Amino acid sequence: MKVKICGNTSLEDAERAADLGAWALGLIFYQRSRRRCGVDEAVQIAAALRRRVELCGVFVNASLDRVTSVADQVGLTMLQLHGDEGPAYCAEAARRTGTRVIKAARMRSRADLQALDAFHTDFHLLDSRPAGPRALPGQPFDWSLAAGHRGRAPLILSGGLVAGNVAEAISRVRPYAVDVASGVEAAPGRKDPARLEAFFAAVAGDAASAEAEPVS
Repeated sequence: MKVKICGNTSLEDAERAADLGAWALGLIFYQRSRRRCGVDEAVQIAAALRRRVELCGVFVNASLDRVTSVADQVGLTMLQLHGDEGPAYCAEAARRTGTRVIKAARMRSRADLQALDAFHTDFHLLDSRPAGPRALPGQPFDWSLAAGHRGRAPLILSGGLVAGNVAEAISRVRPYAVDVASGVEAAPGRKDPARLEAFFAAVAGDAASAEAEPVS
């Protein structure tokens, strides 16, 4: 099972995730994100780790010129498009950057999943969608919705994953990879070493190690 650690903002955190076996590191370039990574920091992370992990730039409704510029500056190997980008946009982003593309969808109903059928990207990522203005962030969606995925793109499961529930999520969804940000943090954009270790242990099936990590 592959693990993508998202919301990295420092080389120290990125190196720790890579040492634990991360498949991909997510670097968020959305200005409104509390986990936004500056381009200079992203370049530093990429220079140190490009031979060890996939470097995934996360964008939300950015212009194609912006995406292409950042991908070239940093040396991204993947793009995660997490906004309202359509199929044509995704295809053009892949063409311009030469990277693999993840199209993300926030799940509330089967209609959200069915909408992904139009996206012939390299991966589909399923994330949670707050149910209302008072909804808490980082809550899992109804994993049973994932059973309706009919696309050929491998699934990446995200949204509310922590060490205490990731093993169940993997068992129920059988994704290609799992993706986590807030579930392994001490604060937005800053990883907690113990939570990181517990998450990887849980993914590997080490239930005894994972039991010490509270679900939050």
